[in-house]
Amino acid sequence: MDMINKFYSSAVHTVSTLSGVLPGNNVTREYEVLEQVCTAGVGLMWKVYNGYKKSTKQEVSVFVFEKKLLERWSKDDRETMLDTLRRGVQQLTKIRHPHVLTVQHPLEESRDSLAFATEPVFASLSNVVGDAVRSEKKLYDVEIRHGLLQLFDGLQFLHNDAKIVHRNISAETIVINKNRSWKLFGFDFCIANQPATDGTPHWPCREYTTSMHVLAQPSLEYTAPELALNSVNTPDSDLFSLGVLIFTIYAGKPLKMFGSDYSGFRRYCNELNQRKYPAMNAVPNELTESLKALLHPSASLRPKLHELKQIVYFQDVGVKTLSYLDSLYQWDNLQKSKFYKGLPQIIPTLPHRVNLHSILPYLVKEFVNSPMIPFVLPNVLLIAEMSSQREYCDHILPHLKPIFKLTDPIQILLIFMQKMDLLLKLTPAEDVKQSVLPLLYRSLECDMPQIQELCLAVLPTFSTLIDYNAMKNSVLPRIKKLCLQSSNVSVKVNCLISIGKLLENLDKWLVLDEILPFLQQIQSREPAIIMGIIGIYKIAMTNTKLGITKDVMAHKCVPFLVPLSVENGLTIAQFNTIIALIKEMLGRVEQEQREKLQQLSTIQRDNKPKDASEILANEMESSTISPSSASNGNKNNDDMFSGFTVGQSQGAPVAAASTLAPMKNREQLK
Repeated sequence: MDMINKFYSSAVHTVSTLSGVLPGNNVTREYEVLEQVCTAGVGLMWKVYNGYKKSTKQEVSVFVFEKKLLERWSKDDRETMLDTLRRGVQQLTKIRHPHVLTVQHPLEESRDSLAFATEPVFASLSNVVGDAVRSEKKLYDVEIRHGLLQLFDGLQFLHNDAKIVHRNISAETIVINKNRSWKLFGFDFCIANQPATDGTPHWPCREYTTSMHVLAQPSLEYTAPELALNSVNTPDSDLFSLGVLIFTIYAGKPLKMFGSDYSGFRRYCNELNQRKYPAMNAVPNELTESLKALLHPSASLRPKLHELKQIVYFQDVGVKTLSYLDSLYQWDNLQKSKFYKGLPQIIPTLPHRVNLHSILPYLVKEFVNSPMIPFVLPNVLLIAEMSSQREYCDHILPHLKPIFKLTDPIQILLIFMQKMDLLLKLTPAEDVKQSVLPLLYRSLECDMPQIQELCLAVLPTFSTLIDYNAMKNSVLPRIKKLCLQSSNVSVKVNCLISIGKLLENLDKWLVLDEILPFLQQIQSREPAIIMGIIGIYKIAMTNTKLGITKDVMAHKCVPFLVPLSVENGLTIAQFNTIIALIKEMLGRVEQEQREKLQQLSTIQRDNKPKDASEILANEMESSTISPSSASNGNKNNDDMFSGFTVGQSQGAPVAAASTLAPMKNREQLK
């Protein structure tokens, strides 16, 4: 939580600072200014912000100098410093070279600030040198070596072509751009050639003065001794500054700190005349002698830049690779193709950050050159394989999306099919639907069997990302068409295998309406194709979600499968498989039909109307006396005729007589 609060307060501070400085500056009319990324220039007074052009969304960096930093300066120093900064940016705007910082929008001035826009910047060298630098910003050795070569090229251009002495080479005035290329910046104190009357080049020398603010003059830590001792200024003076810069990169600080102590600087220059150098333990051994030569007090004895390029220190494979990429635009396609073929052996040996930020930008630039894409694409995908998903989405996927749409050269589809597992792992689901699926459709429709088979093999692996309509209207029709029209048996078999793997993601009616009728349209009777058909039937029959109805099995499946079982060329194992499937289908038809008939019989018996004879029989059965009631009747009869039984009691005749008495009376009445 503390970290979040700290980040929030930092963001609020940045926004509030910009809102107070930039509103009156015309740079904000065309550019949106975002977060600060680094500082650069004399005294690191230029604040560098990420940004983009509002009209085109082009990424830029915006350099901002806040005039309030000079509030405590004297008026003369303040005006001198502002003039120096203006002059430096104006000179920078005029120079165009791959290793000089590119200005996108010229200097704009307001009451509170100076501002201009450049190519995207990562940091100044001062921000990434020293023990206090965070680990993710520390420079790799191959980056340092390659960066120094880039500075050599930039200085050669300044000295030989532009005839300019920089006079301000330092860690603060070397800028590293987004692609990790080192660029010259800080032309505040540069001096152009003013030829003498005889035509010899001449660069006027401006002596250091203690009456002027220290930041309004070149840094004494990087100044060549001849300026103080002999008042001489030549391109070789920049080489001394370059030597101090190299020492600073490895040691974390210059040879010696002077600040505004000009007399101390002069004493140190005299020490250099005696070749007294500080300890160089931090500097690589293969660079030590060349570094001492650059720091030689005599300007004429310092090595030339083209000589420095040849020392062992720069003969590293990684450095040479990065240097080749810098000059790639000068090569023809044949030279480029040879280089790209060997690049996969070098990429794994380089740090991932170098691959992602230094090599990848050059590779994706080649995507505009169609014949080179098959040579470049494997290297791009190799870097993607080493990247996280976020790095892939930020740096690689935007460049791949246009390539997904290409079908020529045909090798592009082949390379994508071979690396489809990687693409599916790193590409977000929505981008898979929009970019990768159309690529697969085109692969199915191409004429190259190898690509078709790779596509058929990979399709089932991400079938869950394909919606029902796309599966029904786009994927399955293409597979069916390919299977029916292709003359390649291997392609046909792979079509059937692919459909078999897709079945579990289909519904029952799609299988019954689209897949099973399609199988009967296949005319080929090669054993491999027959077994592919059998496999689909078996999956459809055994899968509980699908299931083939008994009517379909009886009317369509069995009549189709029986002739397949007698095809020539089948092995005994294949024949047994087909017969087993037919028997299984017949068994299921028999079982389901018997169960159905039994159920119908029961229902019919329960619902059948009764005839007259059956009704009469039921009535008679219900009126029949039960055995218990018959025994009771017999007992009553016994009681009734008990008076006529021999040996009966004396009371019985009386009862009988009394019973018959009324009858006698009636007879008497007659």
